[in-house]
Amino acid sequence: MRWTDVKGSKLVSTTTADTVGKVNGFLLDPASRRLVALQFKKTPQGKYARWGDLAGVGGDAVTIAETDKITDADDQLSGFVGKDHEVLKKRVLSTEGDELGKVRDIEFDPDTGTLQALVVDGNEVHASRLVGVGSWAVVVETD
Repeated sequence: MRWTDVKGSKLVSTTTADTVGKVNGFLLDPASRRLVALQFKKTPQGKYARWGDLAGVGGDAVTIAETDKITDADDQLSGFVGKDHEVLKKRVLSTEGDELGKVRDIEFDPDTGTLQALVVDGNEVHASRLVGVGSWAVVVETD
C-alpha cells in the first residue's frame, strides 16, 4: 500500500463507528524500516497512535478499537518526530554520493507497517537499501 492511498483517510472507532480524526502523517523508524505510528488531525485527545494499537489500515479508513490509545508523542515516539525524521520530499542520495531524486511516496505493508520501498521520482528503491534519514536527505545503499 502507498502512503498517498492512506493520507487524508478517516480514523474510525471500531467500538462506536464514529469518525474520530483524519490521517495526516506517519512516524518512521529508519533503523527498523517500520512505521511506528500514524499522525492524525482533528482528534479530540492527541495526535498519534502506535502502529500496534491500530485495528486496520486501508485505503478508505484507518480503524482503532480504543480511542484512548490516541495520545501526544511520549518519550519513545518523540524521537521520531520532526523534520530530521521525515522522508517525503527529501533528496535521496546513494552512499557513493549520487543524487537519485526526491522521495515522492512510500510503500508499506498495511498489516505490519513494514516499509517496503521508497518511491523516488517514479522509481522504487527497495527499503532494504535505506541507511538513514537526515535533516535534508535520505541516504540509501548504492545499487
